[in-house]
Amino acid sequence: MKTKYINLKEEYNEEKIKEVAQDILNGELVIFPTETVYGIGANALNDAACKNIFKAKGRVGDNPLIVHICDYDMLREV
Repeated sequence: MKTKYINLKEEYNEEKIKEVAQDILNGELVIFPTETVYGIGANALNDAACKNIFKAKGRVGDNPLIVHICDYDMLREV
């Protein structure tokens, strides 16, 4: 896996956002800042990507991940 750095803080760039979205769809991990420290994001419907989050964080398997959804339809899918 090759590391990429994309800074969207200084300029909005739709092409870069599409690139990151495609990375997520491809099972890659994405690191992003939060109010406290950082977040690790991935496609919650991709088992391998989720396992990579546990591996990257050194997180035990019985400590669940948070899944962000945008609407009730997505809730039903999850």
